[in-house]
Amino acid sequence: MRTTTILAGALGAVIAMTGMAGAHGPSRLKTEQSVVLDATPGEVWEVIGRFDDMSWHPAVAATAMIPEGAPADLPDESTRQLTLAADGAPTITEQLMAIDNDKMSYKYMITEVDTAVLPVTNYSSTLQVTDADGKAEVLWKGGFYRGFPNNEPPAELNDDAAIAGVNGIYQAGLDALAERFGTVE
Repeated sequence: MRTTTILAGALGAVIAMTGMAGAHGPSRLKTEQSVVLDATPGEVWEVIGRFDDMSWHPAVAATAMIPEGAPADLPDESTRQLTLAADGAPTITEQLMAIDNDKMSYKYMITEVDTAVLPVTNYSSTLQVTDADGKAEVLWKGGFYRGFPNNEPPAELNDDAAIAGVNGIYQAGLDALAERFGTVE
């Protein structure tokens, strides 16, 4: 009888733990996009390598450094506020995590965004230019969580919406660069 009670208790604990395993919340999402441009890496880095200037991206109407007048030689942890070219001029605030001009790469994270603008949380990203046989390959990759942190998110804040939002930003930026420099077939 005692063995049956212990087994029943153990089985109940396993069943309870199995139920909790499915309720863990969202997983970190990742995406990346790249394009090879008909320009040298240096020419492309000159355009996209300044954290204080996102004028090359069609979704960005203005870039402002915080605090205003921050130095042009940006140290890590510099902060920019992007004003988007959308109704209501929403903003996204981003912090520089690291920049390496020799490797033509910078890493940043979003510190403030309305999930109605971009349905993500805990977003970090890398923008990098590499040499592809003398031409510039731009790689933009990011990791993030969907905009709704709990299970059963609404459609506008689910994994698909988060990935589509980030991919849309990356694609618009890479398309603008392709239009500016041309691409390599």
